[in-house]
Amino acid sequence: MGVSDFFTSKLDHIVGWARKYSIFQYPFVTACCGMEYMATACSHYDVDRFGAGLPRFSPRQSDVLFVVGTISHKMAPVLRTIYDQMCEPKWVVAFGVCTCTGGFYDNYSTVQGIDTVIPVDVYIPGCPPRPETVLDGLIRLQDKIQHQKR
Repeated sequence: MGVSDFFTSKLDHIVGWARKYSIFQYPFVTACCGMEYMATACSHYDVDRFGAGLPRFSPRQSDVLFVVGTISHKMAPVLRTIYDQMCEPKWVVAFGVCTCTGGFYDNYSTVQGIDTVIPVDVYIPGCPPRPETVLDGLIRLQDKIQHQKR
């Protein structure tokens, strides 16, 4: 391992660590999973200790898109626009079974999984997912962020 490889690997590690603990999330909340999303931010579960406590309500200021709830085909272009407005690097979390697979809404108006509209990095299952599951998904996202190369 040469000197330049040493500095590059250490720099990647430091940048990954900094990104891991500075998550600026954009909540795209559309349905009942929003209550569990809000419960995760409360003091009992304290998502702030993971560096993700302050949501941003502008896609240009956020790097993680939390898609929470059912997405209809009318909303899908709006979701895609929000995703496109986010700066790189960006990540997406699918929150709840309706977001991941369409849930029990097997009809013409519901998107059967948002991965058909935008790429998803972490899936959080459940109807609605428990706050512990949300924290587990956040930890998985942090691992993915830390090990991603620049």
